[in-house]
Amino acid sequence: MAKRSYNQYCSVARALDVVGDRWTLLLIRELMIGPRRYTDLIDGLPGIGTNHLASRLRRLVAADVIRRRALPPPAASTVYELTRSGRGLEPVIIGLAHWGVDQLGAPDAELAWRPDWTVVALRGRFDATAARGVDEAYQFVIDGQPFWARVRNGELDTGLGHVDAPAVAVTASRASFLAVAAGEVQPEQALAAGDYRIDGDPEALGRAAAIFPNSTDPPEKRP
Repeated sequence: MAKRSYNQYCSVARALDVVGDRWTLLLIRELMIGPRRYTDLIDGLPGIGTNHLASRLRRLVAADVIRRRALPPPAASTVYELTRSGRGLEPVIIGLAHWGVDQLGAPDAELAWRPDWTVVALRGRFDATAARGVDEAYQFVIDGQPFWARVRNGELDTGLGHVDAPAVAVTASRASFLAVAAGEVQPEQALAAGDYRIDGDPEALGRAAAIFPNSTDPPEKRP
């Protein structure tokens, strides 16, 4: 397939030449979560065809947005990950997330949703000012899938799996987690219903609430 271009000497047009195709920015979203195998990307992009995914990967590798890396034994598999240039797209994805949340409406059980997409949402909600002087980790397990966030003096790291000694751990079903995140249900109501659980230090929970405020505004626009 011939490479398409807007043929404009404009940085916006040039950026869209590289990442403007359908599925491409969602592929970047997946790699923001962490390095992914090809099968992980298929799972994380429900609805994409294998030909589309292979084509997008080839183009992004050629543009130095992502790279392939072979994992050492015992994993002995190949993963895709963002390059330095690719990581520069993180503010773009987070900006789209802030804008798009107003388009979501109420949670819809018929739409695809994966717990690990919340990693990107956490990065978007992160308030570095509130995180200054804080050094602790937070664990989430949604529908049995674990992911975590670690704060170290104003900086954030995230990943999939379990983290050691979390200050706060949240365990929830998809329905209860999304209802609380969307503001449709208060945490106290979800806790009383029994499918939403919070363990940990109450003071740490307060810090986490300040670091990841339930707001759709970027940190610089929050009151």
